[in-house]
Amino acid sequence: MTSEAFVSVVTPFHDSEPYLAECIESVLAQTHRNFEYVLLDNASTDRGGAIAAHYAARDNRIRLLRSDVLRDQVANYNHALRQISPDSRHVKIVQADDWIYPGCLAEMTTLAEAHPVVAVVSSYELRGRDVVGTGLAAERTVISGREACRLHLLDGVFLFGSPTTVMYRADLVRGRDDFFPLGRLHEDTEIIYELLRAHDLGFVHQVLSFTRQQEGSITSAARSYNPIWLDRLILTSRFGADFLTEEERALVLEDDLTRYYDSLARAVYERRGAAYWDYQRRGLATIGGGDGRLNRIDRVRLAKAIVVFAFKAALSPAGALRALRGLSKRG
Repeated sequence: MTSEAFVSVVTPFHDSEPYLAECIESVLAQTHRNFEYVLLDNASTDRGGAIAAHYAARDNRIRLLRSDVLRDQVANYNHALRQISPDSRHVKIVQADDWIYPGCLAEMTTLAEAHPVVAVVSSYELRGRDVVGTGLAAERTVISGREACRLHLLDGVFLFGSPTTVMYRADLVRGRDDFFPLGRLHEDTEIIYELLRAHDLGFVHQVLSFTRQQEGSITSAARSYNPIWLDRLILTSRFGADFLTEEERALVLEDDLTRYYDSLARAVYERRGAAYWDYQRRGLATIGGGDGRLNRIDRVRLAKAIVVFAFKAALSPAGALRALRGLSKRG
């Protein structure tokens, strides 16, 4: 009889034929053996379903489910998480075009079992060719949620990775009908902020997952919109009051706004298309609350940022005027 904690591993997928087998094999290769593997086929039209069925026939830990109605990504992930066993202690998402190293489940569950107050376990990840998630001292493996979020908001140390990077405590997943909040721009980061209001973060100082960055992957779409400062603005607005003093929040928010509008000014000069500006509007609209000034692009502030950008970049006055005239098309 195994003494290993029981883990629910979950891979929702849609038309993931090129990478799905590699993803599944990485889960089946885990040194931690006590897990179920929920594969949810979100109405795939390629051979992804057949690939998943092939592995399900060979390993009784796999439960293959299929939805005949195509759900959007967040709704599908939430639906997949509702399928986990009532007996699992931890939940590990492995996105269909990513994979995990053989020791991933073992290292994460060992840390989580030793520290029951930990809600989320993270680690370094290999993102394309780059190792990310650095910034926490190597001797520190458990920190308070407050400290983890302050490190991000104040120092830019982002320890949360992607959904493939982290492991969640299963009772907290089961405690929410929609685990990932709906109507958010980056719900995977926001759910971690919500959990860390009352829980700790565990961190394994090893590279335990691979997140694919190439065109067409799950995480590639948003990268083209250079979302870092929009993300920061949303998080500071929504969660700053939970983790920062009033003075800290005011300073961080102003810095985020300055950097965000600098990035918009650059986008104007780069003549970014309608999809870029739609992405910005959708992101700002998720902030909510307050007096509404953060919920939309401030055209006056953007115009000032364009002028400053033109000065710093030694651009011609004519170029600055052209960019300012273009604001009427960007809202």
